[in-house]
Amino acid sequence: MTKRTQDANTLFQAALLQEKYQDLQGAARTYQRVLELEPDNKLAWYNLGVLAQRDGRTAVARDAYDKALKIDPKYASALYNEAVLLKASDTDHAVRLLKRAIAASPRAATAHLQLGWILTQKKHDDEAEDEFRSAVAADPSLYSQVPEQFQDDVTPTPTSSQAGTNG
Repeated sequence: MTKRTQDANTLFQAALLQEKYQDLQGAARTYQRVLELEPDNKLAWYNLGVLAQRDGRTAVARDAYDKALKIDPKYASALYNEAVLLKASDTDHAVRLLKRAIAASPRAATAHLQLGWILTQKKHDDEAEDEFRSAVAADPSLYSQVPEQFQDDVTPTPTSSQAGTNG
């Protein structure tokens, strides 16, 4: 491991601690320092996106997620977060992103749930029902977030996994 990589890793860990202790501006500055050392650090780009999204800076968040996805086009967390960011303004793009997230991580329960909600809005009820079923199969605790009209058809089964992933 090079000194540059070691320094980037140390800074990344410091940024995570800054986030934990709610020094979000400090964390953002530290992630930027990581990127000065390692411009292709998808986790630093992703975390910058998360911080920007929390602050309501959607254009900055989207740019950061896009940079993470240029490094790793199958990075499910970045795909999911960007889809959530876009679901109100560009549902078609959000659907494409969620489908890519699910392809990268098929048991990403919250991605299935979000996709189901968007498909319901678009009046694609059969597809939405399939997504809700997949969400609940991966994480039965999401059942309460399924729209009432679909709940009878997506009831958790005893064989459903109790440990789904969250996107």
